[in-house]
Amino acid sequence: MHSSWKHTTARVFVALVFASNVLCALQFLFFPYDFTDAYELQGPTAPYSLQALGIVFLMWNATYPPVIARPDRYRVLFVVVLVQQAIGLLGETLLLLQMDPALGVLMASTIRFIAFDAVGLAILSCAFLLTRNADERLRE
Repeated sequence: MHSSWKHTTARVFVALVFASNVLCALQFLFFPYDFTDAYELQGPTAPYSLQALGIVFLMWNATYPPVIARPDRYRVLFVVVLVQQAIGLLGETLLLLQMDPALGVLMASTIRFIAFDAVGLAILSCAFLLTRNADERLRE
């Protein structure tokens, strides 16, 4: 049965990461000027760049609601969510490693995203592991 404490906990974990991601996306969409300095963006295109990032965040999170609803049923989609999170973490880490140390403000912003995505990946991984036994029972 999908309503065990493990599934409820997994749903809460995935929903927390989803809510954090969507909040970030909405902040970029509706308050882009609050972040232009943190990403060292200037000029008339700066807010649009951040709004585009917010849109990408929303697209990225379209996979979460089915997993929140039934983490035991949408296992393949759950793996996609994990892979998306890992790609974000890896990509941001690679960007950071290439940055000129003179870009201190941008580096600090990138480190915050790395921490954000690392915590998200850890929480999502715990949720996935909590529901893995159901996956085995479904195959029997």
